Amino acid sequence: MSAPLELPVLVLNRYWQPVHTCSARRAVHLLCLGHAQVVQVKGEEKFATHDLGSWLGYSKDCVGDDMIHSVKIALRVPKVIVLAVYDRLPRLEVKFTRRNVFLRDKFTCQYCTREFPENKLNLDHVIPRHKGGKTTWDNIVASCVKCNTRKGNKLPKDAGMHPMGKPFAPRWRPLYGLQENGLADSSWDHFLHWGKKELKSA
Repeated sequence: MSAPLELPVLVLNRYWQPVHTCSARRAVHLLCLGHAQVVQVKGEEKFATHDLGSWLGYSKDCVGDDMIHSVKIALRVPKVIVLAVYDRLPRLEVKFTRRNVFLRDKFTCQYCTREFPENKLNLDHVIPRHKGGKTTWDNIVASCVKCNTRKGNKLPKDAGMHPMGKPFAPRWRPLYGLQENGLADSSWDHFLHWGKKELKSA
């Protein structure tokens, strides 16, 4: 189980559209600076917002929730925060990173089809760079060390090794990777569904 300060928090812009997630540590920091408020996700005042003072008061009555403890206070871990001034729309592309490629490919080598821990995987250029292949979503796949070494700088047809699926740019979601790892909180559902409808109609 993750430490309370590392738990993911859904971040909404000031129009209450989901834009991304952050750690509880970052969420509390934004709350302390006055840059965000916590959205209450249960109880009679569901969807009420709290500044640091009122969130401290609300936290006193919470039992069984994830808590952040210091010498003098106990603060409930926020599930959702809304930013005070940020009004940009969500970024509609998944950032191209090593980890996001592994998430897209479900930590599975695209050649031998076996699942591996992250530290046992490499990125493979399907079309090698020296043959004009680019470092983009549609030319990069997850590969285990053994398959990566075996394929080397050969074209798939020359190596007799073809990816199990055609590489692609994954569809953007505010919590890319969290649902796959079981880290998304059920309290986010209302905001995610609402956000998707708003984006479709924009």
